Amino acid sequence: MGNTVKSLKKEIREQMLERRNRMSHREKTLYDHAVCEVLWGLVEQKEIQSVHTYLPMGSEVDIVPFIAQCLEHQLTVVVPQTLPDRQFNNLVLSSLQGLERGVFGTSYPSGNRVYKGHYDLIIVPGLACDDNRSRLGYGGGYYDTFLADLTTSFKLGLFYPFQKIDQLPTESHDIQLDKVLCDINLDIESSI
Repeated sequence: MGNTVKSLKKEIREQMLERRNRMSHREKTLYDHAVCEVLWGLVEQKEIQSVHTYLPMGSEVDIVPFIAQCLEHQLTVVVPQTLPDRQFNNLVLSSLQGLERGVFGTSYPSGNRVYKGHYDLIIVPGLACDDNRSRLGYGGGYYDTFLADLTTSFKLGLFYPFQKIDQLPTESHDIQLDKVLCDINLDIESSI
């Protein structure tokens, strides 16, 4: 059974990564902008003070404008540095300048200012999601390990609409999110 789930996950990962990489620049830019607006609305609505977020790489949802807005408003922004053994070193981000390159194409803030406090909001990237708020990541298990003990933080996954499928194959260690954001309604024609 386990091998079937793993091979299904691998197949979904490959398909979604390929589809995401094929998105038109215009469609991606419009969607990314809309996501940033929704995220900022959530920050204001929930009076969020601390955000743990990924720094986008490749074709992930680009939330750099949202991150910049958080920094402008002096929110605590924390990003992960990927370490061995499915662990994150969670570092305070004070600027989008002077980032260091990490493993797997990631980047992280220099200075090694480790954050040990509470996260009001945790923004998680991924390759697929479903209606049960399950998430399929890249397969390293980093986010599942990180999120396992964070029961009071609001966990939000960001996806493009085509990344949502009926039901993801899951395993016991897979962490369910509080919300997945994947269906922002864009009227692309009126955005021209």
